[in-house]
Amino acid sequence: MNELFIRPAVTEDLPEIRDIYARARAFMRESGNPNQWKNTTPTEAQILGDLSGENLFVLTDTAGIAGVFALFTQPDPTYARIDGAWPNDLPYVTIHRIASAGRRGGIVAAAVDFARTKGARMRIDTHADNRVMQSALAKLGFVHCGTIYLENGEPRLAYQLDF
Repeated sequence: MNELFIRPAVTEDLPEIRDIYARARAFMRESGNPNQWKNTTPTEAQILGDLSGENLFVLTDTAGIAGVFALFTQPDPTYARIDGAWPNDLPYVTIHRIASAGRRGGIVAAAVDFARTKGARMRIDTHADNRVMQSALAKLGFVHCGTIYLENGEPRLAYQLDF
């Protein structure tokens, strides 16, 4: 399989990014995770905010865009309170809204490898029903640290990986 490359997303990528997110929502429903993104997440405002904030990245190969994710180097406010404990309070990067076009594996691993270039540790969260993501995080060495709560109060399983 050909190599994945990561680059900042550009406005011209938006139609394909929207399609990837729609496909990811359908995959979540089909794989027993109907409540994480439902039909509204990520919102158009989130996508455009990620793009304008230069936090939106695409993973590409010879066939085009294979995946998308948002990467943040600032502390995530929803991670300030955790039922459980983070291993440390050192700076971290966060990946949100990661999705695959569904035609190849390795999207999460490639995004995590890219995040290594931006910080010494990474935090990520996922829905309790998202067994696919939980499995990927375990394979990559993430440690489950507890539960965080989104701004709307919904719980998410929280993980950290020290590089």
